[in-house]
Amino acid sequence: MIPVCLRARRSLDQVVVMALSGLLCAPLLAGQAQADGWPVRPVRFVVPAVAGGTADLLARAVSVRLAEQLGQPVLIDNKPGANTNIGADFVAKATPDGYTLCLSGMTLSTNPSLYAKLPYDPQKDLAPVILLATSGNVLVVNPSLGASSVPDLVALARARPGMLHFGTPAIGSTGHLAGEMFNTMAGVKIAAVHYKGAAPALTDLIGGSIEMTFDNIPAALQYIRSGRLRALGVTSARRSSVLPDVPTIAEAGLPGYDISAWFGITTTAGTSPEVIERLNAETRRALANPGVIERIAALGFEVAGGSSEQFANLIRNDLTRLGRIIRESGARAE
Repeated sequence: MIPVCLRARRSLDQVVVMALSGLLCAPLLAGQAQADGWPVRPVRFVVPAVAGGTADLLARAVSVRLAEQLGQPVLIDNKPGANTNIGADFVAKATPDGYTLCLSGMTLSTNPSLYAKLPYDPQKDLAPVILLATSGNVLVVNPSLGASSVPDLVALARARPGMLHFGTPAIGSTGHLAGEMFNTMAGVKIAAVHYKGAAPALTDLIGGSIEMTFDNIPAALQYIRSGRLRALGVTSARRSSVLPDVPTIAEAGLPGYDISAWFGITTTAGTSPEVIERLNAETRRALANPGVIERIAALGFEVAGGSSEQFANLIRNDLTRLGRIIRESGARAE
């Protein structure tokens, strides 16, 4: 027969174990409860760019479908400025409850190397949710240059070091880093000329003031088709569905060359993993919608998707490889 004192001790131990189990499970249950109830009010989707631009239109294409699926408005809030830092900083300092999202682009990986100091830490203060879309650029030259292929251009650049120029829409932009990557991998020196936007760079290229640019495909497409510009290669790892006959730069002579613009959704670090997973799943559903796919394709992008972990890996990898290119080029944000 078990003594009364021993039975009491066992009962007390069981109570302690149950209490500890409850404490350990409480955060998990709270997180699941938050995910099950989320969202119960409108979601703010911060776009760190001006209304009407490519980034804004991409966010709106996704937000409309997301709102239908979630049963709550997804409100676009444009906060442009400081190369996306103003909008990103706003989200980084928001309440971590899943009600404040950010449209994050490649600047999330490049700004730490372009700026001496940022008001937030892209790695610690923002949580990746999902990669929305990607888009390679296209290397276009003025036909008068006499280069019909990437090897032709490399030969010209080696014969005329520092005398050829490529236009960029801004320091640290995809077009700028694509050119610096080309310089490094081809072992050439083509000088960067920075403009305030892609349009003036294209104008000078067509006019013959510069010899080439690495522009986004939709902007350059009409000039390629009219023969006013010659496409030598696309910067992405795969050929563009819009320019299927144009090789990748990797195929055309620089194996391993790969750089694409990308956009994804991030939220405030500390947001429940369950809410992030719910948002990831709902966004993947939205990206599978034919209407959303069509609108994203019209902007010159290809739908991406994937897990939050995959998006986090992309951000980290670009932070390393693009950061190295920025440092080697000596580029700094103005």
